[in-house]
Amino acid sequence: MTTVAVIGCTHAGTFATTSILAEHPDWTVHVFERNGTLSFLSCGIALWVGGHVSDPKKMFYSSPAALAEAGATMHMRTDVTSVDLDARTLTYRALDEAGDPAEQTLAFDKLVVTTGSRPVIPPIPGIDSPHVLLCKNWDHAIAIKEKAKTAKSAVVIGSGYIGAEIAEQFSVTGVKTTLVDGLDRPLANNFDKTITDQVAAAFEEHGVTLALGQKVVEFRDNDDDTVTVVTEKGEYTAEMAILAVGFLPNTDLLKGKVDMLPNGAIVVDDYMQASAPGVYAAGDSATVFYNPTGQHDYIPLATNAVRQGLLVGRNIETPTVKYMGTQATSAVQLYDLSLAASGLTRAGAERRGLTVRETSLTEDYRPDFMLTTTPVTSILTWDPETRKVKGGQFCSKADISGAANVISMAIQAGFTIDQLANVDFLFQPNFDKPVYYVGAVAMKAAAE
Repeated sequence: MTTVAVIGCTHAGTFATTSILAEHPDWTVHVFERNGTLSFLSCGIALWVGGHVSDPKKMFYSSPAALAEAGATMHMRTDVTSVDLDARTLTYRALDEAGDPAEQTLAFDKLVVTTGSRPVIPPIPGIDSPHVLLCKNWDHAIAIKEKAKTAKSAVVIGSGYIGAEIAEQFSVTGVKTTLVDGLDRPLANNFDKTITDQVAAAFEEHGVTLALGQKVVEFRDNDDDTVTVVTEKGEYTAEMAILAVGFLPNTDLLKGKVDMLPNGAIVVDDYMQASAPGVYAAGDSATVFYNPTGQHDYIPLATNAVRQGLLVGRNIETPTVKYMGTQATSAVQLYDLSLAASGLTRAGAERRGLTVRETSLTEDYRPDFMLTTTPVTSILTWDPETRKVKGGQFCSKADISGAANVISMAIQAGFTIDQLANVDFLFQPNFDKPVYYVGAVAMKAAAE
């Protein structure tokens, strides 16, 4: 009888557990999770704060009971304290037991590390203030939702997807909002300047103060139950501050025991196996294979976690189904702007020391004879030597989210800009022009 220990159970852990049990229903699978819940869709936090969620319970797509019914032995609110890969054992203790709970030991044959990520908490004076809230798990969501019921002001630190979304929802629900970031553009790691200029304008139109290009140096609590966020260039006082400056792999348990990237992400092969035999990793604790560069990378997205988790079950006995990699395809809605991207931006390429060309095109997304239409900005990133598609970005008041999926498939299939320009895309006046805007920007690139 094979015993599997799964450490951590959000997205990768949930799908790894179900896939292992589907492939091997006679195996014993022990699941360890520090929290009392699993499978929380944290991307819904901002939507819940803004009143766009029908029922917060629906932000969970699985439960401890569901995994137990599938055959798993669940250890919720349990902390794994150590792992011995040579002895094939781990120690754990219950978090809710009174006093000093005794540690217990479990012997395993195979180990699945799906410990996820943790919010980056920089060593800034005052960051432990009760007014500074994180935005990652269910407990954080409850704290933000409760505070937002009465708060009239907020400072959001970090203008990536999470920070941008929470700032947007605050601003449309009557909360005076300031958005702070060390970079000089909102969503600077996700989109290039042509698009982020539109995002910045939308924030400003909705009364958000943009404090960009400035790093936070201190959090200072005040006597009137507010906190002042001190940056290199100014001070911003509010009733709460939301810290959303990124994530790091939560992999201290395996440090020095398997190969990792410098940030702690566990390096996995094409079959989700780590460098130690019988050890697998997936999701935010693991690397991804980033197809636009052909390199291992760290890109914590739920979509990556789900696919990798499923592959653990398929490959845990015998390498069977190869990981296809990722393009980090993503999208976000801010006010009436729909934004979507896949692959490299120009800035992302520069950070990785790569040379790319970028072609941009702005045109109405559907024919002018329609009663209404609106512009779409399309940006295509491509390799000037091979002419292969390396990335795409889109922004419009129309729903252009599907375009990122097109670019994702083009990158994964190894398309050149010339091939993308000749793809058979649909035309119907409700949806697009005779030349679909993805094809149009590819045609422009091919002619350059």
